[in-house]
Amino acid sequence: MMTRVMTVALLLVVIAASVAAQPALPVAGPPGASPTLGLAPPAGAVVLFDGKDLAKWTRMDGNPATWKVADGAMTSVGGDIRSQDTFGDAYVHLEWMEPDMPDAQGQARGNSGVALQGRYEVQVLDSFGIDVPGKGDCGAVYAQYAALVNACRPPLEWQTYDIIFRAPRYGADKQLLEHARLTVLQNGIVIQNNVQVTGLNYPPMDADPSTPGPLLLQDHGCPVQYRNVWFVPLPEKGSEEYEGKRAG
Repeated sequence: MMTRVMTVALLLVVIAASVAAQPALPVAGPPGASPTLGLAPPAGAVVLFDGKDLAKWTRMDGNPATWKVADGAMTSVGGDIRSQDTFGDAYVHLEWMEPDMPDAQGQARGNSGVALQGRYEVQVLDSFGIDVPGKGDCGAVYAQYAALVNACRPPLEWQTYDIIFRAPRYGADKQLLEHARLTVLQNGIVIQNNVQVTGLNYPPMDADPSTPGPLLLQDHGCPVQYRNVWFVPLPEKGSEEYEGKRAG
């Protein structure tokens, strides 16, 4: 467990350093490619998609996923899909590419979504060039929080989400104690800063949000591509010790 926690901590330090080194750009996003583009899964990661097949994914009804897989990516055509692996607290990495749909407008322009535990959606959309992103634009915690800045790259360029997800906390009687929280980096830029998600913003797939859930990728009728999808489980909290003890 300590090795896993240290690996995640070092990864987040690298991400934070790359963010600090870049100015916050309100419209066009970072000047170059994401610093985590092509990031290899660290030790302890659960790889959900490695570019080869959809063995770790199903449709919402449990049947095999039917998205097209080609050139190391899967394309969102064939209904929503969910990972067979589930998680509580986690660090999630994924990469996606928007299609070029110049004649489409608003929510028809490369629409998809990433739902943590299948319940909390971070919007995927072609919002490149929008001056002030809204609660339905790319990077939004859908319908609850707009992205802090527009960090989108143009269509046909690979982009990244690095998401730190803190699951909701429930008491022994399944009474809600704390809402879920999300921190989201898009292309190395912080776009959601530890926001509290006060309800399920994706149609619930079950009646018990106190349990671990899958990663859900949305098919909204647009050919959005995904690749390099994995997560690292995180412990709910650190120890109560003041000083740790070394083995041996």
